[in-house]
Amino acid sequence: MIKAGIIGGAGYTAGELLRILIYHPYTEVVFIHSSSNAKNQVSDVHPDLLGDTDLLFTDELPLSKVNVLFLCMGHGKSLEFIDSNVLPAGLKIIDLSHDFRLKRSGNDFIYGLPELNREVIKSSAKIANPGCFATGIQLALLPLAAEGLLMDEVHVQAITGSTGAGQKPTETSHFSWRNNNLSAYKIFQHQHEGEIIQSLRQLQPNFSGELNFVPIRGNHTRGIFVSAYTRYQGSLKDAEELYKNFYKDHPFVVLTDKNPSLKQVINTNKAVLYLEKHRDKLIILSVTDNLTKGASGQAVHNMNLMFNLGETAGLNLKPVAF
Repeated sequence: MIKAGIIGGAGYTAGELLRILIYHPYTEVVFIHSSSNAKNQVSDVHPDLLGDTDLLFTDELPLSKVNVLFLCMGHGKSLEFIDSNVLPAGLKIIDLSHDFRLKRSGNDFIYGLPELNREVIKSSAKIANPGCFATGIQLALLPLAAEGLLMDEVHVQAITGSTGAGQKPTETSHFSWRNNNLSAYKIFQHQHEGEIIQSLRQLQPNFSGELNFVPIRGNHTRGIFVSAYTRYQGSLKDAEELYKNFYKDHPFVVLTDKNPSLKQVINTNKAVLYLEKHRDKLIILSVTDNLTKGASGQAVHNMNLMFNLGETAGLNLKPVAF
């Protein structure tokens, strides 16, 4: 059994991670660290786990007792944690924050998008889990980049649920503001743009077009709906073959010929892609769950790869269809 520890156990991503790991066939959760909730029942903070676990939060750090450590803290906290703690040799780390996603001197984390870096992830000890918007957008564009076909601007609009803003209430996340409402934010300057462009250039180094990204706050709780388009000279059939070939060995990406909806992926680790061709534009729709494929499910997918398990272990999750 893989013994897992979680740092920052009270948030949405930690709750989803626990839900998956508790029923993972090859994993045991050893500890869940939360200073503010120490000695409290996990199910008191994550009530959906009532009856599924008797685990308590702890303020201790028994790092020597685990094989893999998930960091589920706010941005900036993971870097601080690693700098201030001595980590046992051989401990594998999966960070769900933004801290290690961008390449820089001294950063030895591997960017953990399995559909891009699967083989490298298998032999890595430190993984930077991708952002939720970044996951959906990259999956929409990577097949084009792999063939050097991103030769113009890329336009993206993506709508996210309120859980993408984290558990701590803010002016734009509480119910009375969010319900029956939509708003744009961080237009053309969202923090996930850097990792998206980094991945596109990994496959297509000469990509120099603009990524015009408009994020939208949705009035739903979870799920990301991406609509992207760019110039494309081939036919729709050419594009469909391109996408099928790129994702043929990746179990969580599904190409459909029917216009998709969010409910097809909510509560799952799936990404559903759909293509249309209009004049000289290829339109790609990408739907994912921001808490699973966009965060905790992807983290477990990375763990499966790091420990040479089947990619889908613990991740055969039923969507919330209605």
